[in-house]
Amino acid sequence: MPPVPHDILRDPVGSLPEEWDALCASWSERPFRARQVFRWIQTRSVADAAGMTDVSRGLRDRLAAMGLAMPAHIDRANRATDGTRKLLIGFPVGGTVESVLIPPMPDDDDDEDEEVAEAGPRAPAKRVTQCISTQVGCAMGCVFCASGVAGLKRHLTAGEIVAQVLLGRTLLEEGEALRNVVLMGMGEPLHNYDAVARALRLLTHHDGIGLSTRRVTVSTSGLVPEIERLGADFRGEVALAVSLHAPDDDLRSSLMPVNKRYPLGELMPALRRYPLARRRRITIEYTLIAGVNDRPAHARGLAKLLRGVPAKVNLIPLNPVEGNAWRAPQRADVEAFQTILRADGYSAFIRRTRGDDIDAACGQLALHGAAAVKRKLPVFAGAGEA
Repeated sequence: MPPVPHDILRDPVGSLPEEWDALCASWSERPFRARQVFRWIQTRSVADAAGMTDVSRGLRDRLAAMGLAMPAHIDRANRATDGTRKLLIGFPVGGTVESVLIPPMPDDDDDEDEEVAEAGPRAPAKRVTQCISTQVGCAMGCVFCASGVAGLKRHLTAGEIVAQVLLGRTLLEEGEALRNVVLMGMGEPLHNYDAVARALRLLTHHDGIGLSTRRVTVSTSGLVPEIERLGADFRGEVALAVSLHAPDDDLRSSLMPVNKRYPLGELMPALRRYPLARRRRITIEYTLIAGVNDRPAHARGLAKLLRGVPAKVNLIPLNPVEGNAWRAPQRADVEAFQTILRADGYSAFIRRTRGDDIDAACGQLALHGAAAVKRKLPVFAGAGEA
């Protein structure tokens, strides 16, 4: 893929080693200095030149003069009763997003089958997943999600995306290790493709954070051209999650406006073409809403829709969002939905609600300090009933 033009002076934390090489060479610095700076930022979460103690004083002065600094800061960190931590991340240039650190629970479903086992040895017992954001707000307008209530304010830079992980690592507790990063926070990652692709390269760079591509998941509402671009640029090595939420176009369009632009007749063939490695699968995210998309007929329709797609399904009972009267189905209805999918040969997992007491669960991440865009919810018979 041709490199996207990048201004290292504008986004130093979002810069790759070869860009630091070029900058340091232009300053007549020895080549190893560029790698020192990159590692300070990406492996030690240090973007203050004064803290780079093994870097020469002259280079530190030049880095400080260019404005090298962390492009984000933690405004607030809240802890849920289950140990989930939600971070309110602020940016000096304006705006806030939310990021979530999710520790494991002792009785979590272990759906990390052979596809993940191939990624190498497991991290320490307290393996943490971080959910990060890619935009301030969101333009997709999914009617059950808090992130897009205020609309899209701006894209994040690659440095602002990566900085969420650099900051999150500073809050890890003894015995914890960051194992997975999921781009499932605020925003549609593939709507901000260039910055996200650069962030993926930084997150997985062996001289930096060093995550396996199998440990990084990009979630999308279904932007078909960008799904194909992601598959081509990363050869299918980056995990893909797709928010589906309905088995037919009429229902999906009422829940997710993006379906009007990229209907299932375009999306599903793109998923079948996605270049997955052996034993890898696409994750299908399906939020269950009582009386809307949770009936046995919906489950059978979903099973039919997914034929030919190497997929596993995450069933997510709707998490409450302020101003939304819809509710999650009864547990028996969720299990019945799961049973139908499993009977058709699909791996289907009921996702545990994590961090909902601090509004850190799926669909609850919201844009702080912004006025809501008024959205009229579709009316379905039985929706919102307990």
